[in-house]
Amino acid sequence: MTLNDQDDADQLIQAKCHFAQAVVDGQIYNLGDDAYVQASNDEDDYICKIVEFFQAVDGMQYFTAQWFYRAKDTVIKAHDQFINNKRVFFSEIKDDNPLGCLVKKIKIVPIPSNVRLPLKESLRSNSDYYYDMMYLLPYSSFVSLPQDVSSPISESDSTISSDSDTVDVKEQKLEKNLLDLYSGCGAMSTGLCLGADIGGVKLVTKWAVDLNQYACDSLKWNHPETAVRNESADDFLLLLREWRQLCASCSLLRNNTPTHPFLKVRDEDEEDNNDNGDEDEGSGDDEQGEIFEVEELLEICYGDPKEINKPGLYFKVRWKGYGQEEDTWEPIEGLDGCQEKIKDFVAKGFKASILPLPGEVEVICGGPPCQGVSGFNRFRNSKNPLGDSKNKQLETFMDIVEFLNPRFVLMENVVDLVKFADGFLGRYALGRLVGMNYQTRMGMMVAGAYGLPQFRRRVFMWGALPSEKLPQYPLPTHNVVVRGGMPKEFELNVVAYDEALKVELKRELFLKDAISDLPPVENDEPKDEMPYIDEPKSAFQHFIRSRRDGTLGSVLYDHRPLRLNEDDYERVCQIPKRKGANFRDLPGVRVRANNTVELDPDVERVKVASGKPLVPDYAITFVRGTSTKPFGRLWWDEIVPTVVTRAEPHNQVILHPEQDRVLTIRENARLQGLPDYYKLTGPIKERYMQVGNAVAVPVARALGYSLALAMEGLSGEKPLLSLPPNFPCLEELGSNEESID
Repeated sequence: MTLNDQDDADQLIQAKCHFAQAVVDGQIYNLGDDAYVQASNDEDDYICKIVEFFQAVDGMQYFTAQWFYRAKDTVIKAHDQFINNKRVFFSEIKDDNPLGCLVKKIKIVPIPSNVRLPLKESLRSNSDYYYDMMYLLPYSSFVSLPQDVSSPISESDSTISSDSDTVDVKEQKLEKNLLDLYSGCGAMSTGLCLGADIGGVKLVTKWAVDLNQYACDSLKWNHPETAVRNESADDFLLLLREWRQLCASCSLLRNNTPTHPFLKVRDEDEEDNNDNGDEDEGSGDDEQGEIFEVEELLEICYGDPKEINKPGLYFKVRWKGYGQEEDTWEPIEGLDGCQEKIKDFVAKGFKASILPLPGEVEVICGGPPCQGVSGFNRFRNSKNPLGDSKNKQLETFMDIVEFLNPRFVLMENVVDLVKFADGFLGRYALGRLVGMNYQTRMGMMVAGAYGLPQFRRRVFMWGALPSEKLPQYPLPTHNVVVRGGMPKEFELNVVAYDEALKVELKRELFLKDAISDLPPVENDEPKDEMPYIDEPKSAFQHFIRSRRDGTLGSVLYDHRPLRLNEDDYERVCQIPKRKGANFRDLPGVRVRANNTVELDPDVERVKVASGKPLVPDYAITFVRGTSTKPFGRLWWDEIVPTVVTRAEPHNQVILHPEQDRVLTIRENARLQGLPDYYKLTGPIKERYMQVGNAVAVPVARALGYSLALAMEGLSGEKPLLSLPPNFPCLEELGSNEESID
C-alpha cells in the first residue's frame, strides 16, 4: 500500500526542519489535507492524509503520509463489490515520501456511525471519498472510528441512529438472545452462553437451526428452552421473510414492511365483523366430500413438508374432531377461509418470539459448512469457490445476518477458509460483513490452548454493529503451540502471545488428563447410560463431570464405541498396547529405508478368521505407503490432532491406549470439552458426527466471556484479551481485565 518498498520505509529519514505548508505543481497543500499520491505502473493513485512536511538534512523535501485503503487494497481484495466505491478505510500506517509524489488535493470526509442517513448521503455526494472505519492489519480488523476523529458534523446532526435506539431498549432486558445457525448439537452456543454468564451476561439460545434431525434432538434434550428448527438455513431465511410480512399484516410491526399477499391486513372493523362468527374455517381440499374444520394452527415452516415438490409457506393444522395423528401440513393458499386462525397464530407467535424479526436478535453464531474447500474434497473449485454448491451456505449465513441485523455475529469455520484459493471465502465473508457496515476481525484459535488435549485449529470471525464494542479474542491459557498452519498473509491472524513475551501458561493437557477416569468398556458395549466407577483423577475430569449446579454428576452418558466388524476387531486386538503402535506392527509388513511400507515377500500373508488379510491393502497404500495412521493407537501422554466425525480406524489414529476398541462417543466429547451431562441422541454414527462437527466448548466459552464484555461496553480497543486467572473456575470476577496487542 505504501509508496516506498518496505526496506526503504524502515529507514529513518533525519529531518532538518518542518513546515506547515507546501506547494507542488502550483497547488498549495496544508497539514491535514487529503491527497492522491503517485503510484507505480498502471495502479490507481494512492490516497493519504498529510500529517507532516519536513526537509531532510540532505536538502530533500518530504511529506509524511497516513494512508487510506480502498476496499480492494485491504484483505477483502476482489470482494470489493460489496463496498461503496467512494468508501475508504483509514489506517495507522504512516511513512515518508518525496514531496513531488503528491498528485492532487482531494476531499475525504469522516462519517461517524451515529449519523442520520440523509446527512450521510449528503456528505458522500459532496466529497471525493468518505470513511467510517479504520483498517488495521492485525486480525484483518475493520473497526469504528475513534471518538477523537474530527468531523464536519455538529451535535445536532449526529442524533443517535436507530441501531443505537435498539441497543438502549435491549439493555433493559434481563436476557440477551442468541440465534445458533448450523447449530449441530449446540456446542458453540452452549459454550458462548457459559462464557457470557461468567462475564455477567445472561445469554440464552432462543433459536437454533440445523438440517440434521438427530443433532436437533440432542440440542433440544439439553436445552428445552430453545426453539429448535430442523430445516435448511435457506428455508429458514425464506420463512423469516414470510414471517415479517405476516406480522405486518397483523399490524404488529411499526415500520413500513410490506404485508403478506395471502393475508388481509387486520383492522378493527374486520375484527368486529368476524366476532359474529361468519368466517368459514373449513379447508377447500375436499370440496365434494367431508368438510374439515380447522381447530388450531400449530406450527409454521417454509419448504415442502408434504413432499409434493411444491415448496412454499405451510402451517401445521389440527383438525376439529381429530387427534394429533391426523395433523397435516397445509399451504397458506389452501387456508384462505381461515384468515382469523392465521392471524391468531401470528399474534401468539409474535408475542412468544417463535421466530426472530429484524432488529430483535442480539447475537447470531454459526459455522456454515464449506465442504467445497475441505482438503478431503478432491474436486474443489479453486477458480470460483462460491460457484460450488457445497460452499453456498456461507452466502446464506451472511444473507441471514443481513436480514436480521443482529448486534453481534460470530462465525466459525475450518482454516481452509483462508488457505484455499488465496483465502477466497474468508475474504468474501469479511467483505460481506463490512459491506453490511459491521465492524469485523478474524482470528485463528487452537482448541488445545484453552485447556483441551486436542490441537484443532479453527477460524473465528467477529462482527459488531458500528455502535457496539467489537469483541476481542481471548488469549491462550495453556502452553500449546499455536503458530503455523496459516498462509503467510494471515500469520497476523493467529491468536497468540507475542513470541518475544515470556508468559507463564498452564501446562498442556494430554489424553490421560481427559479420559483416564472413565470405566472400561468393550467393543460391543450396548448401554447408553452407566454409573461412574472411579473418582475424578484430574482437575479437568472434576470440572467436566460437574453438573449445571456445580455438583458432580452420577450418570455417564454415551460411553460406548462404534462397534467394529469382526475383521477390524481382530486386527485391533493385535495392535500392541504401546505408544506409536499401528498397522506397521502387524506381521507381514516391512518398512523401507524411505519409511514407506510394503508387504514382506518373505513372510506368508496372515489372514483373519474370515479369510481376509490381517493387513488390508488400503493400509499399505494409504498416502502412497507413507502413513502411520491406519489402526493407530493413541497414548496417554499425547495431544489428539483433531476429533473427526467418523470413528473407523482405517485411516486415523483413534484406538484407545489400553482397550481394544476405538474411542467412545463420550471420550471424543471430552476431547471437545462437552460436559458429561450433555447427552447426545441418535444412532451411534450420528452421535460421533455431532461431536466431530462441534465447536470445542472451552474455545466457545472463552469467546463468550469476551462477548459479554463487549455487550456491556467493557471491551478494550486492542484485539486481544487476557482471560482472568483460573478461568473458567472463578470465585469472583475482577474489573481490571488486561488487554494486550
